[in-house]
Amino acid sequence: MTLVKYLVKKFIPLLIGSVFFFAFVLVLVDLFMNLWNFISNAVPAGTVFKIMALYVPKTLWYAAPLGILFAVSYTLSDFYANNELIAIFASGVPLIKFTAPLLVISVFLTFGLFYFEDKVVVPTYAKKVELQDFALNQEKTLNNDKIVVMSEKGNVVYKADFFDNAALRLYTVYIIIRNDDKTLNCVVRADSALWVDDHWKLSGATKYTLNGDTLETSEVDEETLDRLTEIPETFRNNTISVETVNTKEARAYIQHLKKAGLPYGEPLSVYYKKYSFPFILFIVVFLSIGLSGKTRKNVMLISLASCISAAVVYYVFQMVTMLMAKFGVLTPFLGAWLPVALFVAISVVLLKHART
Repeated sequence: MTLVKYLVKKFIPLLIGSVFFFAFVLVLVDLFMNLWNFISNAVPAGTVFKIMALYVPKTLWYAAPLGILFAVSYTLSDFYANNELIAIFASGVPLIKFTAPLLVISVFLTFGLFYFEDKVVVPTYAKKVELQDFALNQEKTLNNDKIVVMSEKGNVVYKADFFDNAALRLYTVYIIIRNDDKTLNCVVRADSALWVDDHWKLSGATKYTLNGDTLETSEVDEETLDRLTEIPETFRNNTISVETVNTKEARAYIQHLKKAGLPYGEPLSVYYKKYSFPFILFIVVFLSIGLSGKTRKNVMLISLASCISAAVVYYVFQMVTMLMAKFGVLTPFLGAWLPVALFVAISVVLLKHART
């Protein structure tokens, strides 16, 4: 128990300090990247400060893997440099047993990071983007034009010239309804469509059906109207980024894409990434244990260099696998989880050859 307290007492301050240091660097990078835009748009200092404050949770989320990697690597390397581990190994305590408390801490931090991202990072980052766009006069309108939307797995297709988000109204609407075998059922043309409660209410509507070679017109029947239930959010000019919403909203968005028959590989891989990314905290502890003790000199410099190098390699590899998932080379699941599996294997190999 004394060894555990000693290890944790040295590790925790390093973890907190390194996470906040890396987060501070990320905040400065974002500030300097947008500084000229803030100045040219005469954004008040108070607004800039609020934007940066809202960005802090996102930077903490990004900095957590780097911070824990550095903290573990530096702590163990310092033990090696001061010959403290020699006494521990001589007493019969293996490296994996001595570092087990760090693995336990990383497990709790892994689940904590997931919930922190889902409950805190997502809403604060959305507010940051919204406030920054408003300050820089980059607000996007939700109105949309030249719209084509598929519903019911392509059995109902909406085409409209314009969507007014404030009024929740579509203008010059054509609705193509197909049978389950994708043969044409009918075409509905309306001057406009207003969203009322849970369906679209058509104005100036006519239903066209083919009876043999004859085109017949009629009023739109209730059975057809009951199928016009695609929500207004679908018609807005707002392609959702799965990375900027929580898991519940992301899951609903992907289900909508599947229902509409639209490509969903890329958002699905990003959705899986929400679950796989926090596991990097558990992985980097293994990685840090394997990387530690490689030198007795310049412990801080070597630890910092090793953790940054490992993080860069991981993020680059993850970026490649996510791109492969986007273009269908890998499945969305593999795109998100393959980097995790690979680095687990690398960490195990490093741990096996670590000094003990």
